[in-house]
Amino acid sequence: MDSDESDFYGDDGLVKDLESKVDNFDINKWWQVHEAVETPLESQAKGSSLPIPQYHNPYAGHPYAWQLTETVDAFLKRLPPATTEETPGHAWIWICNPYVKRKSKSEAENQHVRGGEDEAPEDEGADLATLMKAGQERLHFASSFIDQFRKPGLLNSFAMQECKKAGMDAADDILNLAKNLRVTCGKWMLFCTIFEVNDVWEIVAKAVVKGELGIAAKVAARTEGDQRRRERLICVYTENFSDVQDVTRVARRLKQLGLVRTRPLYYKPDAYTYLGIASGNPWEIKASIYDTRSLLGKRGV
Repeated sequence: MDSDESDFYGDDGLVKDLESKVDNFDINKWWQVHEAVETPLESQAKGSSLPIPQYHNPYAGHPYAWQLTETVDAFLKRLPPATTEETPGHAWIWICNPYVKRKSKSEAENQHVRGGEDEAPEDEGADLATLMKAGQERLHFASSFIDQFRKPGLLNSFAMQECKKAGMDAADDILNLAKNLRVTCGKWMLFCTIFEVNDVWEIVAKAVVKGELGIAAKVAARTEGDQRRRERLICVYTENFSDVQDVTRVARRLKQLGLVRTRPLYYKPDAYTYLGIASGNPWEIKASIYDTRSLLGKRGV
């Protein structure tokens, strides 16, 4: 072995020692030992006295969600999104990051918001009721201003600019209000075909449980309209839409996992969902605040 190779692989003695360990490695014995080792969740479920981290699940007991007492593989087998039917009150399949504590679903204020029942697990201090009241008032103010310029004969380039600015100002105020009221969750939205939804969901679910993505993820369950609907939606939630570094980190990890493909992904704050700000809204507010192209450059498609 020449000197360059020796620097990289080690000297002849080290190489022979490593080769000997490889030759004598007992694969079957290794598996016998490691198969008997419990995961932390299994230990906690059995009441182990070992000093393990505290785990959380805001969807504990929810039939369409992962439970701390089951493995992720068992969860994926129990609720495969390709064939799990939507039922009343259960349009989504959920998995939550067990290392993040959030308000339980049964105690969440979003359960009283029509159309917002299936958004991210809430922060303990979130004041959604105030956001709804103040946010609706702000949008109503924007609508009144915009309506003045949309009267016959007044809609020129200046009026159009003023209308757009009114919507942008309203959006800024709503996002600032949401931050102050701790309604800060948002989601990356992934679309995949019905035929690949199980595989894509498996990748997302396992990454969420490992803490590699955000605080939670959900996938749409099967509906009668699946024959007409080509795609399924998967949402990956982050804790704070204003934390651009964390939002970008999750986007980058989604890219590394092969989930940012031929088109960019878009990120929408839950505050917009609660207030009904969707594509084509009358305030001309853009429904998403980030996309993978702007955050990751050319790598974001």
